[in-house]
Amino acid sequence: MTGGHKSRAVPVPSGRFNRLARIGGLGAGVAGRMAMGGAWQLGQGKRPDVRGLLLTPKNITRVTEQLAQMRGAAMKIGQLVSMDTGDVLPPELAQIMARLRDDAHRMPPAQLKRVLTENWPRGWLGQFAQFDVHPIAAASIGQVHRGQLKDGRDLAIKVQYPGVAGSIDSDVINVGALIRMSGLLPKGFELAPYLEQARQQLHEETDYALEGRHLVRFGQLLSNDPAFDVPALQSDWTTDNILAMSFVSGAPIETAADAPQHTRDHIARSLIALTLRELFEWGVMQSDPNFANYRWNADSGRIVLLDFGATREISPHVAGRYRELMRAGLAGDMARAETVADEIGFLSSAISSDHRIRIMGMMEIVFDALRMPGPFDFVATDLPRRMQAEGEALARSGFVPPPVPIDVLYLQRKFGGMFLLASKLRARVDVRGLMNAHL
Repeated sequence: MTGGHKSRAVPVPSGRFNRLARIGGLGAGVAGRMAMGGAWQLGQGKRPDVRGLLLTPKNITRVTEQLAQMRGAAMKIGQLVSMDTGDVLPPELAQIMARLRDDAHRMPPAQLKRVLTENWPRGWLGQFAQFDVHPIAAASIGQVHRGQLKDGRDLAIKVQYPGVAGSIDSDVINVGALIRMSGLLPKGFELAPYLEQARQQLHEETDYALEGRHLVRFGQLLSNDPAFDVPALQSDWTTDNILAMSFVSGAPIETAADAPQHTRDHIARSLIALTLRELFEWGVMQSDPNFANYRWNADSGRIVLLDFGATREISPHVAGRYRELMRAGLAGDMARAETVADEIGFLSSAISSDHRIRIMGMMEIVFDALRMPGPFDFVATDLPRRMQAEGEALARSGFVPPPVPIDVLYLQRKFGGMFLLASKLRARVDVRGLMNAHL
């Protein structure tokens, strides 16, 4: 979930036609300003610069603001595209999408009260000793409030934005059209898998009963693990549109970047180990590595896990292929690694031999770094810089990534998120040892 300190109260457009009109109006407004700017350039005897006309500060601000107000699919697609595609997107479009990870607005109190009254029994407020109308977090699907019941329970209450669930399919189509209209997507880039991923994930994340079951499941899986805290589901205050759980205190995980080295190492090691257990032992993964889904309680020394809406089952076949890829890579058997990469979907028959060699070279860079003796130093490594340089060279040579299975996209997103978090914490972790324990 995204912290609400940057947000402001803006009503969520809840009717399907209202949301369609918002997106349509956004596209028309951007196109209108482009047309006016193009006419002015023609009048000056210049050839209109389409990219420059689109990427004016006013257009970028308008697109970001409107998508943030829409929440739901509009924000989710922005979050997924910016997080999953790495350096594939042009910097300008990536900038628009990345802003959506932080700029969720909150519902005004009057709209919040209507949602609560529609979902909870008459006179519900009388059962609360305190209810804070200002959210402690706000994101693409809903916002979270803290409340204390008169029976003594301290709750975190996630309230779904009205209209989001019923407008998912139409939102995805309309926002996809808006992104394509931008003309900024690289030639040959397949947006469709990301749109479908966003659609599926949104339907799952708006099912709060399903998220409640995931919450209970992870609470049971980690009940004896001293490294983690998972909130407890409060089923008597949970409905289709409201998820109630125990409030667990903690600071943003990034604040641990100022902690002693051993603390930072412990946090990163615990989260990487958890990711590997999810993949290889449990077959179920909380696949959204947004930093805001992790909190750090310095008093208890525990990591608080939040937001299980993006939980996915991992098939034994996919887990088996990843196990075999890691075995081959850590053993330096890149011929075997290439065969498994084909089976996973990283490579395809349509990829040229030159591109295949480059991709396998990038994979070898990763495994070479992991095979180095001692803990992996997420600060000292030049792995991100080398991978970025190789990726840019690959893109300049005309490479277009093949569509990969959705499960693989989720796994790659989780791995990438853990690397970024460990880097943020400046951690040193025996990653190879953690991997070997599962191989």
